[in-house]
Amino acid sequence: MKRILATAALLLWGIAAQAAGQIVDAAYVAEAIKRGAIIWDARDSGSYAKGHIPGAVNVNQASMVLRNMNTEDFIPTPEIEKILGDAGIDPSKEVIVYGSRGNSHVYFALYALNYFGAPKAFIFHDGIEGWRAGGMPVETQPAKRPPVKLSLTPRPGVAVSTREMVERLRKADVQIVDVRTPGEFTGDDIRALRGGHIPGAINIPYEQNWVDPDTPYKLSKKLVSDNSGMSLKSDADLKKLYEKLDPEKETVVYCQSGVRAAETATVLSKLGFRNVKVYDSSWLAYGNQVDLPAENVQFFNVGVLNMKMSAMQSRIEGLERELAEARGRK
Repeated sequence: MKRILATAALLLWGIAAQAAGQIVDAAYVAEAIKRGAIIWDARDSGSYAKGHIPGAVNVNQASMVLRNMNTEDFIPTPEIEKILGDAGIDPSKEVIVYGSRGNSHVYFALYALNYFGAPKAFIFHDGIEGWRAGGMPVETQPAKRPPVKLSLTPRPGVAVSTREMVERLRKADVQIVDVRTPGEFTGDDIRALRGGHIPGAINIPYEQNWVDPDTPYKLSKKLVSDNSGMSLKSDADLKKLYEKLDPEKETVVYCQSGVRAAETATVLSKLGFRNVKVYDSSWLAYGNQVDLPAENVQFFNVGVLNMKMSAMQSRIEGLERELAEARGRK
């Protein structure tokens, strides 16, 4: 009887996971903890120390420690094996990642698990805020798991390289989604040697996946008191957002360095898109190779940057003089 019940529980778990895709809710996380799943808090260590899901482990902000901060590509695989292994994060087991609600850097942690072939990797989109809102317990003491020795191999079909991205420009059956801001897409916001976008790309900023895409701005202006607007839209609204895309076609998603793209790629998979890939190096690599075809091209103007930096320096020096004078009058 116990064996039958255990089998039934596993079956129900599998059905629930399939229905949710890789995006799960607080109830799923609570049940996963009972099963002994690995809970990975992908936030920075300071945020983790202020309160985290009981038993969750942390390696600092995943998108910082697992990537080269210059190229923003993965660091060497042996280094990743050590970082995750020392924390007891075994991609071959069930792993749930979470952080702050809607944070794309948390989705990068999920992407990393997918990249290395994790068979049961999930993300709790509503994160620590959703956990707290449900009245669930938190702890501040760091959790420890037994270290594991890992041997990781990238899984084909999860990401595309710059060469593979260029090859796809000649294919009519590939759709490209640019999840950056409209300014980045049009080339007005330049974050590489040149601005612009990959030919044929459709611009759907990743924030459009949220109930209120303007939530970060509203928080900065204190127009709202929490980040609940960063919850995911309903499946119906998400399907409407991506209604011009064909779920049966290969879909390549990119941004500046692959982080924001990871969130939209996960959402598309949740909606039933069958072949979604992340262009990991994204515009940081593509935009810096000036011989690659691009649209809305605008080149980085070093002279204008120097003038702005000079003006900023003058302003700083003026403020320092005013501060010194004010101190002298005391």
